[in-house]
Amino acid sequence: MTRDFANIMANRAALCLVLVLLGTIPVVEAGDDGDWRSREVDVQSWEDGPELEESPMDIPQAGDAVFVINVSYVPGHGQARVEGSIIIELFEQWAPNTTANMIEHIEQDLYDGIFFHRVIDDFVTQSGDPTCRTVGVYPGTNPGCGNGGTGETIDLELHPNLTHVDGAIGMARGMDIDSADSQWYIAETEAHNLDPENREDGGYATFGVVRDGMAHVRAIALTPTSDDPTGFANVQNPASSAGRPIYEAQITEISMLGVIPKMNETQENNNTVEVMSAEVMPTWVFLSAGTLLITLIGVASLLYARKVSEEEIE
Repeated sequence: MTRDFANIMANRAALCLVLVLLGTIPVVEAGDDGDWRSREVDVQSWEDGPELEESPMDIPQAGDAVFVINVSYVPGHGQARVEGSIIIELFEQWAPNTTANMIEHIEQDLYDGIFFHRVIDDFVTQSGDPTCRTVGVYPGTNPGCGNGGTGETIDLELHPNLTHVDGAIGMARGMDIDSADSQWYIAETEAHNLDPENREDGGYATFGVVRDGMAHVRAIALTPTSDDPTGFANVQNPASSAGRPIYEAQITEISMLGVIPKMNETQENNNTVEVMSAEVMPTWVFLSAGTLLITLIGVASLLYARKVSEEEIE
């Protein structure tokens, strides 16, 4: 064994130790590539969901997409503007085409900056029209607000597990059952009168449900409107239909959050889930093991190189 070889071994060992100390060993973590599908949402943080009614929609489905609506609204006359978030799960396995349509529009930032153009207490809050943006000073807007879209429609997509439960998100459409485009609504209470089995016009398609932030949905539904200006829950206008909020109820941004994680237990009563953690070891375990291994290799190499050098000197 030559002194040159011993020096090479010592230099390599030193390099390994430097990499460990500087933290430059590359580690790939979920979400580093910016793909929201690689991120698992924290379902245990959800505290403000809708009323449950023993529906398949009550239970979060592993792998489903989740998005968040950031809203800004004035709940009533003389009240301060409120900022909040509404988190919604999309049932991709039951409504693949409708959910894909929604995700595409979200990723295109189609909904950022628009407002809820139709709000009816004890019924729905409707938005999704890209033409419904404030022009000048609210309520100034485009003349076509309420009738706009992208021009690309999708077919009515129904599934027996999807109904108009409290907090359900559904697709708005025209007279043609296959005319849904970009507009959607959130049921502020159960609205089973919109389900296909309860109608003669084919009904409306639901494709997701609110998981957190339901209080904001209810507050927006109660905001004073052009045909129900009181803003009081105990004063209902039976003729309320257009429902344009008097104060702008804006969607500041909609973005994809991640996906529902795998679960080993679902508590249906409070809609919380314990996330399975035994299947996939945390990234820090691999990082710690790798760091330890490299450190040991480095120390062993240094000792070996020193031994060779000493033998050669002797």
